[in-house]
Amino acid sequence: SGSAAGAGAGMWAKGVWALLAALRAGWCLLPQAGYLHPDEFFQSPEVMAGDILNLQVYYPWEFLSSSPCRTVVFPLMTSGVTYWVIKSLQQLDICSSCINSYTLLVSPRLLFTMFSFILDYSVYRLAPFWEADPWKALVLLAGSYVTLVFYTRTFTNALEGLLFALLMVLVSSRKPDGSSAEPTSSPLVGIVTTAGFFNRPTFLAFALMPLLYWAGLIVDSQKGIKTVINHFLKLVLCACFTAIVFVTADTFYFTAMGLDNLYSIQKSSLFDVIGQLNEKMIVTPFNFLSYNLNPHNLALHGSHPRVTHFTVNGTMLFGILHILAIGAGFKMLKKYICQLIRVKSYCHGSSGLLAHSEGNPTLLLFYFVPLAFLSLFSHQEPRFLIPLILPLVLFSTSQNRAVKWKHIIIIFNVLGALLFGCLHQGGLIPCLLHLEQLMHSPESSNHPRHYTLLFAHTYMPPRSLLNIKKRDTHVEVIDMAGSEEETLCRTVEQRANNFTCNDCHVFVIIPGTVRATITKCGVSFKNETLIFPHLSMEDPPQIPFLFSGNWRSQLGLYILQLDRDQ
Repeated sequence: SGSAAGAGAGMWAKGVWALLAALRAGWCLLPQAGYLHPDEFFQSPEVMAGDILNLQVYYPWEFLSSSPCRTVVFPLMTSGVTYWVIKSLQQLDICSSCINSYTLLVSPRLLFTMFSFILDYSVYRLAPFWEADPWKALVLLAGSYVTLVFYTRTFTNALEGLLFALLMVLVSSRKPDGSSAEPTSSPLVGIVTTAGFFNRPTFLAFALMPLLYWAGLIVDSQKGIKTVINHFLKLVLCACFTAIVFVTADTFYFTAMGLDNLYSIQKSSLFDVIGQLNEKMIVTPFNFLSYNLNPHNLALHGSHPRVTHFTVNGTMLFGILHILAIGAGFKMLKKYICQLIRVKSYCHGSSGLLAHSEGNPTLLLFYFVPLAFLSLFSHQEPRFLIPLILPLVLFSTSQNRAVKWKHIIIIFNVLGALLFGCLHQGGLIPCLLHLEQLMHSPESSNHPRHYTLLFAHTYMPPRSLLNIKKRDTHVEVIDMAGSEEETLCRTVEQRANNFTCNDCHVFVIIPGTVRATITKCGVSFKNETLIFPHLSMEDPPQIPFLFSGNWRSQLGLYILQLDRDQ
């Protein structure tokens, strides 16, 4: 009956995983309204919409040729490919309006959501290796709001997590008899590590433990020194080759070095060629590092205490799993220290015993070593830790650690998914989709109108979702960010009293919590649209208001149209 119950639980876990996987894909298509961080747009889709679809966009400073800090390879391979596909479909007349705000938002996200199943594959492959139940681990992974919300967005951190997962699969290989196999994947290890480094240089923090583990396996395999050197040579060669591909692509993109330049180079001597290449060569990760290692620059993006990742961010992303891992980590440290102090000679005999009693200490290192390295930087955002979901899920499933906390885990992830997937800045994307439809409506197209969109107290609006061609001048987007009441009123009044433009429509987009400041400006509005829900952490709703009849406006985003016919 035990095995029957086990089989029943296995079937149940498979069913739950399938439902959660369907939710991940379905919620992406809905689309998911929450807006986590400007980087989800401005590090990939926004740049590609400008380059490939010729839309009006805002280019972030990292993608300007004066300060190239991000590789263009991954944006091209992800958002770039999806935008190229919808552009081709439209050109081939397969669909007349393939390019609209919905497809611009959802197509890159859908590709990332499909890629996110690399995580599931990795967990399934790795679970037996780390003594965890594959289907239970998959349920824990697919049910985490980090997978549902962060891995379905166009973040470089999500790609970093997938590359980390692939690296872990490459270094953990087992023979059928259960002993560790000799790793044969040196070329792939080199390629993945280099690609990860170009995507985000912080990848080295994640790659360190897998690489040490891999090197340990090779040295332990008791093969000759020749084999060891052979493995490392393969790794280094493939890493160099990958780096050359990235540097070449970035150099072409950022310096607009066309083929004609190459032709003129061919005619000169080798030294000239090397000199010219050296001058023009662009290595984005080094630019990224030199920028981020300057504390003054990091402070511009926000400084946090060094323990933020360890105390706040880990708990915010992974909840009780993070706390359990910390508990297990302290226990293990205590045991190791006790053993070292007690009898040095017994250490060899008991370390095996220790590993079995407490679960796998190596997995804890895979989790805490990157965490420690990322904690060295003062700029600490929760999304930096999302790659760590893989070792954490495997650790939590081995020894059935998570089972007795399952109700807490479920409540935590439901709340996390609602907060970040629906509420957090949740009105901004629907608002852009609404404005795009308004500006592309038939009456708008027949009478050319001028639109001014003024965003105040919201995250940066991704201009690409408005779907305006670069040559169109009838739309002006003003991002006031968190500006003071005085500046805001001055700008609104200027727009209200601008009589040089006769068919002008001015919209002010502002959260309900700051709406009162606009009414003090002394201008009147004729139309107002409330988009619900929208929670701004920068201007949070006051608790008493949430219990009044006016609570919807506190959790909403207003689109106010200026009345210019006074």
